[in-house]
Amino acid sequence: MSTTLSVRLPEELAQWVEENARVTGRSQGSLVKDALEHVRQANASKPFLALAGSVEGPRNLSQRKGFSRV
Repeated sequence: MSTTLSVRLPEELAQWVEENARVTGRSQGSLVKDALEHVRQANASKPFLALAGSVEGPRNLSQRKGFSRV
């Protein structure tokens, strides 16, 4: 089963998708679907990202003193 999804893209991104579809001979939908699948796979390999922003504490909790590269 498949689902149709309409997405409004900024002109610059729409032109990029259109150009890449033309150059590669693939459909625009195919390019977008593959890009979404790539992001999904990348996020699946980083489950800790699901916790981002869910920890309460001081605003500078993530700053490690002594390891600054400044």
